[in-house]
Amino acid sequence: MSTQLPIEKQVLPKEQPITPDQLHTEKMGLLYGFIGVLSFSLTLPVTKMVVTVLSPLSAGLGRALIAAVLAALVLLLKRVPFPTWQETKKLFLVSAGVVAGFPFFSSWAMERVPATHGAVIIALLPLATAGAAIFFSGERPTRKYWISSVIACVTILAYAISSGFGALQWADLALLGAVISAAIGYAVGGELSKTMGGWQVISWSLIFAFPFLVVPLTGPLLTDLKQATWPVWLGFGYISVISMFLGFFAWYHGLAIGGVSKVSQIQYLQPFLSIIAAWLLLSEPLTIGAVLSAVIVVLAVAKGRKASVQQKA
Repeated sequence: MSTQLPIEKQVLPKEQPITPDQLHTEKMGLLYGFIGVLSFSLTLPVTKMVVTVLSPLSAGLGRALIAAVLAALVLLLKRVPFPTWQETKKLFLVSAGVVAGFPFFSSWAMERVPATHGAVIIALLPLATAGAAIFFSGERPTRKYWISSVIACVTILAYAISSGFGALQWADLALLGAVISAAIGYAVGGELSKTMGGWQVISWSLIFAFPFLVVPLTGPLLTDLKQATWPVWLGFGYISVISMFLGFFAWYHGLAIGGVSKVSQIQYLQPFLSIIAAWLLLSEPLTIGAVLSAVIVVLAVAKGRKASVQQKA
């Protein structure tokens, strides 16, 4: 009588459930990301106010000089060692994106279009950040993530067209340049923050940009500030200390612990926070269409944040 060996059943690996620690980390990443977005939401309206006196060059790049001094003090007090060569190469990318590119392009555009207009175009930033993350961070968002992102993006574009912002202008191209610059800086900076810490990433990025900016900008900046009123001084202080420095502490930390693609979706709230700020600070119109679009975008973001993001091996 032959003895039959038992046939082994193939057990498929089960998806690992999210642990309480992972859930807590994700929530903290989203919280820090929201604090960063809240800090950045005033940037366009305040810049719009500042460029009534300061030139786009002074408003856009001059803020980095002030922030770089603060960064140097923090690095000296913390006695932080100099970055490695590999980190330095990435920090120059961050510096080109968020210290130079985004501030200059957005300031140039704010001299020519309303802050509300700028806020709508800048709303493309989450999709651009996710795209940059594919190349720089190794993240692979799933289809569910992209669907929610596209819904939010199309909603914003539909709002732009219905509000009369459909005509392409040179300022729109500058804002697109600002979007691309920030997306690269966010993706690379978010990845670096996992090992360096967000405050180090923005601090070193400012330090590396300082030598290239201090000579050509100091004279024009001081000349422009002599003509500034106290609201302009306050606005320039805000974009220098909060938008250019402290806001990145929270933002990069959120990207590091929550994931670039997932936390970057919170940026969809930024245009509508900016629209409200433009209404309060600059008396720009706040329409029902803006509120309705905000509701749709928030729902898409809430759906997309539940989508999984695969990390490249």
